[in-house]
Amino acid sequence: MINVMAANTFQTQNTTIKPFEESTALVTGGLYQVSRNPMYLGMVLILAGVAILLGSLTPFGVIPVVIILLNRNFIWFEEQSLAQTFGPRWVEYRQRVRRWV
Repeated sequence: MINVMAANTFQTQNTTIKPFEESTALVTGGLYQVSRNPMYLGMVLILAGVAILLGSLTPFGVIPVVIILLNRNFIWFEEQSLAQTFGPRWVEYRQRVRRWV
């Protein structure tokens, strides 16, 4: 549900949802008022749900690895691009809203 709501916010702003394409709008509404990365947060919560359904602690070990990979391989590059594209607007948003929650 989180991912669908976040994706819809991108659609209403007419900007790309693809991580490595240049954004045409700085999305700050909806779930993006609470988290700068609600879609990634949604993915991590899905992984946690799967781990709970499996009834084992072992799958929870994957979650920190996924978070590290998302931070290093996606979020870092996205944030650099947003800083270049939106400058002071991005800086203000970044200071106001946390990366995850």
